[in-house]
Formats: sequence, C-alpha cells, structure tokens
Amino acid sequence: MTGNIFLVILITSLATFLSRFLGVVSSENIKETSKIFRWFNCLAYSTLAALIARIVIFPSGLLSEIDYLVRLIVIILSIGLFFITKKNLVYPTIFSAIILTLFSSYL
Repeated sequence: MTGNIFLVILITSLATFLSRFLGVVSSENIKETSKIFRWFNCLAYSTLAALIARIVIFPSGLLSEIDYLVRLIVIILSIGLFFITKKNLVYPTIFSAIILTLFSSYL
C-alpha cells in the first residue's frame, strides 16, 4: 500500500512539473502585451471569479451552514480591505477567514 501511494505521488508530481516546464519553455516567444496573453489572463481571472462566486452562493460542507448575510458582510469587508491595502491579496484572505470564523461563532 505504501508503495502505491509513493507511486501516485511521484506520477502526479511529474505530470505537474512537466506541464510547468513545458509552459516555461513555450512562453519564451510570447509577449506580455500580446492579445493572446491578455486573453488567457482574462480567462484565468474569469474562471477564478466564477469559482469564488460558486463557493459563496452555493457552498458545500460547513460553509453552507453560515447565513448568506454573514457571507455577504465578510465579502464586502474583504473587498474594502483589498482596496485599502493597495490590492494586496494576503491581508483580505487572512482577514476574511478570521472574520468569518468570528461571525459564524457569535452571530
């Protein structure tokens, strides 16, 4: 059993690092200002936004037990902190986890 787990970890690690390596090798000729690069950037951000929206609107697990109002308040506060901290993602992420825990415990 231990050998199978090691084999699975090895194969998934190779697949991950191989795809990253191929991305680095193939990206040498792509300019950051090109239309295709901007399109992929927009695609990545829109996918991330859709996933976050799905987690907030249709949560599963423990998050589904928290009211929509509490989630909405945490989102608004986190977005405000995001702009206050000059678009830093670390502070709003930590802040949202702490505030969501406090609100879910006391509200």
